[in-house]
Amino acid sequence: MENRIEKERKGAFYTPQIWVETSQHYLAAAFGQDWQDEYFVWDCAAGTGNLLTGLTNKYHIWASTLDKQDVDVMHDRIKNGANLLEDQVFQFDFLNDDFKKLPEGLRDIIEEPEKRKKLIIYINPPYAEHTSKSNLLKKSYKEDLSQTKTQIKYQEVLKKSSFELFAQFLIRIYEEIPDCIIAEFSKLKVLQAPNFSNFRSHFLAKLEKCFIVHSQTFDNVKGKFPIGFKIWNTAKRERFSHIAATIYDRKATIIGEKMLCSYEEENYINTWISEFQSKTNGSIGYLHYRGHDFQHQSMVFIESSGESSMTKFLINKYNVMKMSIYLAVRHCLPATWLNDRDQFLFPNKKWEKDELFQNDCLTFALFHGQNRISVRGGINYWIPFTESEVNARTKFKSNFMTDFIKGKLKIEGNGNLLESEKNRTTPLDFSVASQAVFAAGKALWQYYHAQPQADPNASFYDIKLHFQGKNLQGRMQSRSEDAIYTNLLSDLKEKLNLLAQKIEPKIYEYGFLKR
Repeated sequence: MENRIEKERKGAFYTPQIWVETSQHYLAAAFGQDWQDEYFVWDCAAGTGNLLTGLTNKYHIWASTLDKQDVDVMHDRIKNGANLLEDQVFQFDFLNDDFKKLPEGLRDIIEEPEKRKKLIIYINPPYAEHTSKSNLLKKSYKEDLSQTKTQIKYQEVLKKSSFELFAQFLIRIYEEIPDCIIAEFSKLKVLQAPNFSNFRSHFLAKLEKCFIVHSQTFDNVKGKFPIGFKIWNTAKRERFSHIAATIYDRKATIIGEKMLCSYEEENYINTWISEFQSKTNGSIGYLHYRGHDFQHQSMVFIESSGESSMTKFLINKYNVMKMSIYLAVRHCLPATWLNDRDQFLFPNKKWEKDELFQNDCLTFALFHGQNRISVRGGINYWIPFTESEVNARTKFKSNFMTDFIKGKLKIEGNGNLLESEKNRTTPLDFSVASQAVFAAGKALWQYYHAQPQADPNASFYDIKLHFQGKNLQGRMQSRSEDAIYTNLLSDLKEKLNLLAQKIEPKIYEYGFLKR
């Protein structure tokens, strides 16, 4: 029986016919209506050959795949009318085999410079990824599906992107079949991901055309992210910087354009926030974070404990505002399939003078679901109201947040403080949108404190847990049977969404994101 590694490596995900047809229209637009007679086509990750459906000149088509069974399927299709030649459909492990194993006709094209310029490598390579470095360091060839001869040969070129099988396909084609055309379906990592920066510095091919579609329009693809069809001309040496890609919906209707850029000249948001990290005593929580893109949004949150193995920053009175800005910027815009690879960046300095923006972000951080501060992790420093405002039974163990908001904390002697925070003695000035969030939040807190089992020091997370409870897996349930609580929480979320809409334009204006 075929093992897991062979199954993952043997071929690409099935390309839906609608994208096969669309990609071939793009090829015709790039190389002329007679392109199939003027160019040769090789799908070197063919699977059962569905990407080649619709091509007309069978004498110019080659198809290879890792799995002999797939070759047999294509041969059966030929007997049933598929427009391919049996001698030009063959078994070949592109990431491991020597080109000497190729059929003579295809090998002649690859070895002849002028013919090679007329070769289109037309592929939807496998998207399998191995993220652990342990097998790589052990050089365990059989244990790691990304361990191929191509990966080993081009390790210094690929660097971190070497764990991606589609990157291995692209680099071998580029290095060993120079001046050809590459027409390929793959993730946008190759264009945008920081881990592909070294790859992009070596893969100097002109990106002629690009369209993007939802990953879930492909069979057996997990996750929600864009898949791009890209036409590269390797004869034109050019480092990718940006392109306006056409966006198609699930029915192949054009719904707009998206500017894709490499971010090569940019610094990222985690470099910015690291300037405000502090190791001093007086922790009020920890900001956990990962990555610079929307794909990792669920891993950005505030928590009482710093025991998690995730990367994190200690939060104290000196940096609470900046950490709140970070959380708000990362979560104001929802993660979607289309923005999955958009990168959060090092901002310009305009945000430093916008106190309403800063205070809006603090409000957002106080009441957002990714604020996971809990009394179970220690003293709750994040209560945004006084005891009298919420009718608490006893005095809180900490009034840090209300003192911070009212300017009652002495904050000085730290070089990373904003001018507005140094020895501030006046209350923070909140926008109308923030005030609406505080009002909705206060109503929720008051209802909670009216419950018999209310903990006076409860956090927002604790309040939700009280009403929603946990499921059998130990996770907070998504809803509550308490109708009053549900309405109060719904109102708070509605007001928070309006605040997010107010913050969003500033995220672009201050350079945290590019449009």
